[in-house]
Amino acid sequence: MNKISSYTFKHLVVIGVITLFSCIVESCQTKNTQPDGMVLIPAATFEMGGDNSQARLDEFPKHKVEVAAFWMDETEVTNAQFKMFVDATNYITTAEKDFEYVDEKGNKIKQKAGALVFHSLNKNENANPNTWWQFIEGANWKHPQGPTSSIDGKDDFPVVQISWEDAMAYCKWSGKRLPTEAEWELAARGGFKKMLYAWGNQAVDEGKPKCNSWEGDFPYYNSLQDGYNKAAPVKSFAPNQYGLYDMAGNVWEWCSDWYAENYYAKCVENHIFKNPENTIPNEFKEKVIRGGSFLCHNSYCSGFRVAARMKTTFDTGLEHTGFRCVKDIK
Repeated sequence: MNKISSYTFKHLVVIGVITLFSCIVESCQTKNTQPDGMVLIPAATFEMGGDNSQARLDEFPKHKVEVAAFWMDETEVTNAQFKMFVDATNYITTAEKDFEYVDEKGNKIKQKAGALVFHSLNKNENANPNTWWQFIEGANWKHPQGPTSSIDGKDDFPVVQISWEDAMAYCKWSGKRLPTEAEWELAARGGFKKMLYAWGNQAVDEGKPKCNSWEGDFPYYNSLQDGYNKAAPVKSFAPNQYGLYDMAGNVWEWCSDWYAENYYAKCVENHIFKNPENTIPNEFKEKVIRGGSFLCHNSYCSGFRVAARMKTTFDTGLEHTGFRCVKDIK
Protein backbone atom coordinates (compact mmCIF):
# COMPACT_ATOMS: atom_id res chain seq x y z
CA MET A 1 0.00 0.00 0.00
CA ASN A 2 1.34 3.41 -0.94
CA LYS A 3 2.04 5.74 1.92
CA ILE A 4 0.55 9.23 2.02
CA SER A 5 1.82 12.19 4.00
CA SER A 6 0.15 13.34 7.18
CA TYR A 7 -0.74 16.61 5.44
CA THR A 8 -2.34 14.83 2.50
CA PHE A 9 -4.34 12.56 4.78
CA LYS A 10 -5.64 15.50 6.82
CA HIS A 11 -6.44 17.36 3.62
CA LEU A 12 -8.49 14.44 2.32
CA VAL A 13 -10.33 14.13 5.63
CA VAL A 14 -11.22 17.83 5.54
CA ILE A 15 -12.46 17.54 1.94
CA GLY A 16 -14.54 14.53 2.90
CA VAL A 17 -16.14 16.31 5.85
CA ILE A 18 -16.87 19.40 3.74
CA THR A 19 -18.38 17.26 0.97
CA LEU A 20 -20.55 15.34 3.44
CA PHE A 21 -21.69 18.57 5.12
CA SER A 22 -22.49 20.14 1.73
CA CYS A 23 -24.57 17.12 0.75
CA ILE A 24 -26.49 17.28 4.02
CA VAL A 25 -27.11 21.02 3.64
CA GLU A 26 -28.17 20.64 0.00
CA SER A 27 -30.54 17.83 0.92
CA CYS A 28 -32.05 19.91 3.72
CA GLN A 29 -32.36 22.96 1.49
CA THR A 30 -34.10 20.95 -1.23
CA LYS A 31 -36.44 19.44 1.33
CA ASN A 32 -37.18 22.80 2.94
CA THR A 33 -37.54 24.91 -0.19
CA GLN A 34 -39.73 22.66 -2.32
CA PRO A 35 -43.24 23.27 -0.99
CA ASP A 36 -45.59 20.32 -0.68
CA GLY A 37 -47.81 19.83 -3.70
CA MET A 38 -45.78 22.16 -5.90
CA VAL A 39 -43.40 21.49 -8.80
CA LEU A 40 -40.44 23.45 -10.11
CA ILE A 41 -40.91 25.36 -13.35
CA PRO A 42 -37.39 26.03 -14.69
CA ALA A 43 -36.35 29.45 -15.94
CA ALA A 44 -36.84 29.80 -19.68
CA THR A 45 -37.24 32.11 -22.63
CA PHE A 46 -40.15 31.01 -24.81
CA GLU A 47 -42.41 32.13 -27.65
CA MET A 48 -45.67 33.35 -26.10
CA GLY A 49 -48.81 33.62 -28.16
CA GLY A 50 -51.05 31.95 -30.75
CA ASP A 51 -49.91 28.83 -32.58
CA ASN A 52 -52.59 27.92 -35.10
CA SER A 53 -55.64 29.13 -37.02
CA GLN A 54 -57.82 28.89 -33.90
CA ALA A 55 -55.80 31.64 -32.22
CA ARG A 56 -57.67 34.88 -31.69
CA LEU A 57 -56.42 38.44 -32.19
CA ASP A 58 -55.56 38.87 -28.52
CA GLU A 59 -53.02 36.03 -28.81
CA PHE A 60 -50.83 38.04 -31.20
CA PRO A 61 -48.18 39.09 -31.90
CA LYS A 62 -46.29 36.00 -30.85
CA HIS A 63 -43.25 37.23 -28.95
CA LYS A 64 -40.32 36.06 -26.84
CA VAL A 65 -40.74 36.22 -23.07
CA GLU A 66 -38.17 35.53 -20.37
CA VAL A 67 -39.36 34.02 -17.09
CA ALA A 68 -37.36 33.17 -13.96
CA ALA A 69 -37.81 29.81 -12.23
CA PHE A 70 -40.73 29.44 -9.80
CA TRP A 71 -42.82 26.85 -7.98
CA MET A 72 -46.35 26.05 -9.13
CA ASP A 73 -49.19 24.04 -7.57
CA GLU A 74 -49.37 20.68 -9.30
CA THR A 75 -53.17 20.87 -9.22
CA GLU A 76 -55.90 23.43 -9.07
CA VAL A 77 -56.75 24.42 -5.49
CA THR A 78 -59.24 21.86 -4.20
CA ASN A 79 -62.35 22.13 -2.05
CA ALA A 80 -60.45 20.57 0.85
CA GLN A 81 -57.61 23.07 0.57
CA PHE A 82 -59.94 26.04 0.33
CA LYS A 83 -61.94 24.78 3.32
CA MET A 84 -58.76 24.78 5.42
CA PHE A 85 -58.30 28.44 4.52
CA VAL A 86 -61.92 29.33 5.34
CA ASP A 87 -61.83 27.40 8.63
CA ALA A 88 -58.62 29.17 9.64
CA THR A 89 -59.71 32.71 8.70
CA ASN A 90 -63.54 32.71 8.67
CA TYR A 91 -63.24 34.18 5.17
CA ILE A 92 -66.48 34.92 3.33
CA THR A 93 -66.29 34.69 -0.45
CA THR A 94 -67.69 37.21 -2.90
CA ALA A 95 -70.53 34.86 -3.90
CA GLU A 96 -71.65 34.60 -0.27
CA LYS A 97 -72.29 38.35 0.06
CA ASP A 98 -75.40 40.31 -0.91
CA PHE A 99 -74.63 43.08 -3.38
CA GLU A 100 -76.06 46.02 -5.28
CA TYR A 101 -75.93 46.76 -9.00
CA VAL A 102 -77.31 49.33 -11.44
CA ASP A 103 -79.72 48.07 -14.12
CA GLU A 104 -80.08 49.31 -17.70
CA LYS A 105 -82.43 52.09 -16.56
CA GLY A 106 -79.98 53.35 -13.97
CA ASN A 107 -81.90 51.95 -11.01
CA LYS A 108 -79.99 50.52 -8.05
CA ILE A 109 -81.01 46.92 -7.49
CA LYS A 110 -80.28 44.96 -4.31
CA GLN A 111 -79.40 41.33 -5.01
CA LYS A 112 -79.17 38.40 -2.64
CA ALA A 113 -75.87 36.50 -2.62
CA GLY A 114 -75.30 34.01 -5.42
CA ALA A 115 -73.28 33.20 -8.51
CA LEU A 116 -73.50 32.13 -12.15
CA VAL A 117 -74.36 28.50 -12.94
CA PHE A 118 -74.23 26.83 -16.36
CA HIS A 119 -77.12 24.91 -17.86
CA SER A 120 -77.29 23.20 -21.23
CA LEU A 121 -79.83 24.50 -23.76
CA ASN A 122 -82.62 23.04 -25.82
CA LYS A 123 -82.21 23.21 -29.58
CA ASN A 124 -84.89 25.89 -29.84
CA GLU A 125 -83.01 28.23 -27.48
CA ASN A 126 -80.68 30.93 -28.76
CA ALA A 127 -77.12 29.97 -27.84
CA ASN A 128 -75.11 32.71 -26.16
CA PRO A 129 -73.59 33.28 -22.70
CA ASN A 130 -76.67 35.15 -21.55
CA THR A 131 -78.79 32.06 -22.11
CA TRP A 132 -76.48 29.30 -20.88
CA TRP A 133 -75.48 31.17 -17.71
CA GLN A 134 -78.03 31.77 -14.96
CA PHE A 135 -77.57 33.71 -11.75
CA ILE A 136 -78.63 31.41 -8.93
CA GLU A 137 -79.17 32.74 -5.42
CA GLY A 138 -77.28 30.63 -2.89
CA ALA A 139 -74.70 29.38 -5.38
CA ASN A 140 -71.18 29.59 -3.93
CA TRP A 141 -68.07 27.46 -3.41
CA LYS A 142 -69.91 25.18 -0.96
CA HIS A 143 -72.95 24.93 -3.26
CA PRO A 144 -71.57 25.29 -6.82
CA GLN A 145 -74.91 24.74 -8.62
CA GLY A 146 -77.13 26.42 -6.03
CA PRO A 147 -78.38 25.85 -2.46
CA THR A 148 -79.52 22.27 -3.11
CA SER A 149 -76.08 21.22 -4.41
CA SER A 150 -73.15 20.21 -2.21
CA ILE A 151 -69.42 19.49 -2.25
CA ASP A 152 -69.77 16.66 0.28
CA GLY A 153 -67.51 13.82 -0.86
CA LYS A 154 -65.77 16.14 -3.32
CA ASP A 155 -62.68 17.15 -1.36
CA ASP A 156 -60.43 16.50 -4.36
CA PHE A 157 -62.51 18.52 -6.84
CA PRO A 158 -61.29 22.00 -7.78
CA VAL A 159 -62.93 24.75 -5.78
CA VAL A 160 -65.14 26.93 -8.01
CA GLN A 161 -67.40 29.99 -7.72
CA ILE A 162 -64.23 31.80 -6.67
CA SER A 163 -63.68 35.46 -7.58
CA TRP A 164 -60.23 36.89 -8.26
CA GLU A 165 -60.42 38.61 -4.87
CA ASP A 166 -61.12 35.24 -3.20
CA ALA A 167 -58.17 33.64 -4.96
CA MET A 168 -55.90 36.49 -3.88
CA ALA A 169 -57.02 36.12 -0.26
CA TYR A 170 -56.19 32.40 -0.32
CA CYS A 171 -52.78 33.11 -1.88
CA LYS A 172 -51.93 35.63 0.84
CA TRP A 173 -52.92 33.18 3.56
CA SER A 174 -50.87 30.37 2.03
CA GLY A 175 -47.78 32.48 1.38
CA LYS A 176 -48.15 32.18 -2.37
CA ARG A 177 -49.48 34.32 -5.24
CA LEU A 178 -51.32 34.03 -8.54
CA PRO A 179 -49.24 33.39 -11.67
CA THR A 180 -48.69 36.01 -14.31
CA GLU A 181 -50.03 35.16 -17.74
CA ALA A 182 -46.48 34.55 -18.93
CA GLU A 183 -45.71 32.18 -16.06
CA TRP A 184 -48.96 30.31 -16.62
CA GLU A 185 -48.33 29.81 -20.34
CA LEU A 186 -44.71 28.78 -19.83
CA ALA A 187 -45.83 26.17 -17.31
CA ALA A 188 -48.64 24.92 -19.54
CA ARG A 189 -46.23 24.39 -22.45
CA GLY A 190 -44.24 21.96 -20.31
CA GLY A 191 -40.87 22.83 -21.79
CA PHE A 192 -41.86 22.26 -25.41
CA LYS A 193 -41.04 24.99 -27.90
CA LYS A 194 -43.99 24.47 -30.21
CA MET A 195 -47.19 22.76 -29.21
CA LEU A 196 -50.89 23.53 -29.16
CA TYR A 197 -51.96 21.79 -25.97
CA ALA A 198 -50.55 20.82 -22.60
CA TRP A 199 -50.26 17.22 -23.85
CA GLY A 200 -48.76 17.95 -27.29
CA ASN A 201 -50.29 18.51 -30.72
CA GLN A 202 -52.84 15.70 -31.01
CA ALA A 203 -56.33 17.12 -31.44
CA VAL A 204 -58.44 17.11 -28.29
CA ASP A 205 -61.03 14.77 -29.84
CA GLU A 206 -58.48 12.24 -31.15
CA GLY A 207 -57.39 9.19 -29.14
CA LYS A 208 -58.24 8.76 -25.47
CA PRO A 209 -59.55 11.75 -23.50
CA LYS A 210 -56.71 14.07 -22.51
CA CYS A 211 -58.61 16.67 -20.50
CA ASN A 212 -62.04 17.47 -19.12
CA SER A 213 -63.81 19.40 -21.87
CA TRP A 214 -67.16 19.49 -23.66
CA GLU A 215 -67.68 16.70 -26.19
CA GLY A 216 -70.64 16.74 -28.53
CA ASP A 217 -72.72 19.71 -29.63
CA PHE A 218 -72.05 22.73 -27.40
CA PRO A 219 -74.09 23.99 -25.54
CA TYR A 220 -76.86 21.48 -26.29
CA TYR A 221 -75.49 17.99 -25.86
CA ASN A 222 -72.46 16.59 -24.03
CA SER A 223 -71.53 13.02 -25.00
CA LEU A 224 -69.41 12.63 -21.83
CA GLN A 225 -66.61 10.75 -23.58
CA ASP A 226 -64.20 11.92 -20.91
CA GLY A 227 -66.54 10.63 -18.20
CA TYR A 228 -67.50 13.98 -16.68
CA ASN A 229 -70.44 16.30 -17.20
CA LYS A 230 -68.95 19.14 -15.18
CA ALA A 231 -65.81 19.43 -13.02
CA ALA A 232 -63.63 16.36 -12.44
CA PRO A 233 -61.43 15.46 -9.47
CA VAL A 234 -57.92 16.85 -9.86
CA LYS A 235 -55.40 14.36 -11.32
CA SER A 236 -58.12 12.62 -13.35
CA PHE A 237 -56.03 13.07 -16.50
CA ALA A 238 -52.33 12.70 -17.24
CA PRO A 239 -50.06 15.62 -16.25
CA ASN A 240 -47.91 17.61 -18.66
CA GLN A 241 -44.14 17.28 -18.86
CA TYR A 242 -43.62 19.44 -15.78
CA GLY A 243 -45.97 17.26 -13.72
CA LEU A 244 -48.83 19.77 -13.72
CA TYR A 245 -52.39 18.44 -13.85
CA ASP A 246 -55.39 20.03 -15.60
CA MET A 247 -53.49 22.81 -17.36
CA ALA A 248 -56.13 22.19 -20.01
CA GLY A 249 -59.83 21.90 -19.24
CA ASN A 250 -61.59 21.19 -15.94
CA VAL A 251 -61.81 24.80 -14.64
CA TRP A 252 -60.46 28.16 -15.79
CA GLU A 253 -57.66 29.53 -13.63
CA TRP A 254 -57.17 33.12 -12.49
CA CYS A 255 -53.96 34.95 -13.37
CA SER A 256 -52.65 38.12 -11.72
CA ASP A 257 -52.88 40.24 -14.91
CA TRP A 258 -55.61 42.65 -15.88
CA TYR A 259 -56.90 41.81 -19.35
CA ALA A 260 -56.12 43.88 -22.44
CA GLU A 261 -56.76 42.66 -25.95
CA ASN A 262 -53.69 44.47 -27.31
CA TYR A 263 -51.35 43.80 -24.39
CA TYR A 264 -48.95 41.63 -26.41
CA ALA A 265 -48.54 44.40 -28.96
CA LYS A 266 -47.79 46.86 -26.17
CA CYS A 267 -45.17 44.52 -24.73
CA VAL A 268 -43.41 44.31 -28.10
CA GLU A 269 -43.70 48.05 -28.67
CA ASN A 270 -42.26 48.86 -25.23
CA HIS A 271 -39.68 46.04 -25.24
CA ILE A 272 -41.16 44.38 -22.17
CA PHE A 273 -40.02 40.78 -22.36
CA LYS A 274 -39.18 39.81 -18.75
CA ASN A 275 -42.22 38.16 -17.18
CA PRO A 276 -44.61 40.94 -18.23
CA GLU A 277 -47.67 41.58 -16.08
CA ASN A 278 -50.45 43.95 -17.06
CA THR A 279 -51.15 46.11 -14.00
CA ILE A 280 -53.59 48.53 -15.66
CA PRO A 281 -57.32 47.71 -15.30
CA ASN A 282 -59.57 48.01 -18.34
CA GLU A 283 -62.94 49.75 -18.16
CA PHE A 284 -64.74 46.52 -17.25
CA LYS A 285 -62.16 45.54 -14.58
CA GLU A 286 -61.54 42.15 -16.17
CA LYS A 287 -58.79 39.79 -15.07
CA VAL A 288 -57.19 37.12 -17.24
CA ILE A 289 -58.22 33.48 -16.85
CA ARG A 290 -56.36 30.63 -18.51
CA GLY A 291 -56.58 26.92 -19.32
CA GLY A 292 -60.15 26.36 -20.41
CA SER A 293 -62.81 24.37 -18.58
CA PHE A 294 -65.27 21.50 -18.81
CA LEU A 295 -67.34 23.78 -21.07
CA CYS A 296 -64.67 24.40 -23.72
CA HIS A 297 -65.25 23.08 -27.22
CA ASN A 298 -63.52 23.71 -30.55
CA SER A 299 -66.70 25.22 -31.97
CA TYR A 300 -66.82 27.90 -29.28
CA CYS A 301 -63.54 28.88 -27.58
CA SER A 302 -60.95 26.06 -27.82
CA GLY A 303 -59.85 27.41 -24.45
CA PHE A 304 -57.81 24.29 -23.71
CA ARG A 305 -55.07 25.54 -26.07
CA VAL A 306 -51.95 26.67 -24.14
CA ALA A 307 -52.06 30.12 -25.79
CA ALA A 308 -55.78 30.75 -25.35
CA ARG A 309 -56.75 33.80 -23.29
CA MET A 310 -60.08 34.60 -21.69
CA LYS A 311 -61.23 37.23 -19.24
CA THR A 312 -63.87 37.88 -16.61
CA THR A 313 -64.58 40.63 -14.10
CA PHE A 314 -62.48 40.35 -10.95
CA ASP A 315 -65.48 40.07 -8.62
CA THR A 316 -67.32 37.37 -10.56
CA GLY A 317 -67.92 33.82 -9.35
CA LEU A 318 -68.50 31.16 -11.99
CA GLU A 319 -69.20 27.45 -11.83
CA HIS A 320 -66.22 26.70 -14.08
CA THR A 321 -63.62 29.07 -12.59
CA GLY A 322 -61.00 28.25 -9.96
CA PHE A 323 -57.26 28.85 -9.59
CA ARG A 324 -53.84 27.50 -8.71
CA CYS A 325 -50.96 29.26 -6.99
CA VAL A 326 -47.28 29.89 -7.60
CA LYS A 327 -44.42 30.72 -5.25
CA ASP A 328 -41.18 32.58 -5.82
CA ILE A 329 -37.87 30.78 -5.36
CA LYS A 330 -35.77 32.63 -2.81
